[in-house]
Amino acid sequence: MNEIPEVTGNFHIGQVVMHRRFGYRGVIYDVDPSFMLSDQWYEKVALSRPPKNRPWYHVLVDNADQTTYVAERNLRSADDPKPIQSPFLKSYFEGFNGRFYEPRLRSN
Repeated sequence: MNEIPEVTGNFHIGQVVMHRRFGYRGVIYDVDPSFMLSDQWYEKVALSRPPKNRPWYHVLVDNADQTTYVAERNLRSADDPKPIQSPFLKSYFEGFNGRFYEPRLRSN
């Protein structure tokens, strides 16, 4: 029986990151083990054609009321993880501990 290898990401929920190409800061609030949106979205938005079989991250954008969906290769860890400003922070996180955001416990 062939087993599907587990894909592990380089980043984690609550981590402050920078987008390599566009330079914005943000915090990761969710992770998909591989690309989970439509092929139409990928063709229209993912112009650099990052791999679909690697992790993709949901990111709250600093100083904006938007989120983004970013391929792993387009992110890097923030050099100085300062707090970000987003109206959605309290929906996902308890607070910032100086290094990362502490996820809010979710009930199903």
